[in-house]
Amino acid sequence: MKQYVIIGIGCFGSSVAKTLYSMGHDVLAIDKDEEKIQQISNSVTHSVQVDATDENTLKALGIRNFDVAVITIGTDIQSSVLITMLCKELGVKYVIAKAQSDLHAKVLYKTGADRVVFPERDMGVRVAHNLSSSNILDYIELSPDYSLVEVAALHSWEGKTLKTINMRDRFGLNVLAIKHANKINMSPKGDDVIYRNDTLVVIGSNEDIERFEAKVQS
Repeated sequence: MKQYVIIGIGCFGSSVAKTLYSMGHDVLAIDKDEEKIQQISNSVTHSVQVDATDENTLKALGIRNFDVAVITIGTDIQSSVLITMLCKELGVKYVIAKAQSDLHAKVLYKTGADRVVFPERDMGVRVAHNLSSSNILDYIELSPDYSLVEVAALHSWEGKTLKTINMRDRFGLNVLAIKHANKINMSPKGDDVIYRNDTLVVIGSNEDIERFEAKVQS
């Protein structure tokens, strides 16, 4: 279980926070708006109404103890840049920040962001799954119940066939394609072998995908 702090509880930040919490992680939600904090209080581990641009406040919250900070401040670009810088200076290992434009993104990278996302390009749920599992490389919701994900081949799969791995019976996931180097096998067969650094494109229910994520991280 990792510890995440989500700063800015708008639609995007709320989606990331709730999804990470539903996946069993420790989530602290921060926002200046008391109403937003009240709305999310039952969907995260902890929630607090504070001004995250205040360095002493972040120190008091023990921000340096969090594995990941996600800064999703809306239109206040100055605040998002300042909070990003503070989180890195205070020792947060990995900082993700939401950008409003390419120029905003450049500034965020300059001030220490490890990754910058754009709400129009990265759905909150998708980002949360990417964060939570080192084996989930990409996550696309097809519907409220089903998603398509790219999965990094596990070391234990190397040299084994799809039939031996048996994703369908073990996890309820169907393999649609295998990416190997610069080639993509769009019609994989049961006797196709998985090699190191391969990527599997699979589809399944969100429940089965979460079960798979939990299994590979255990």
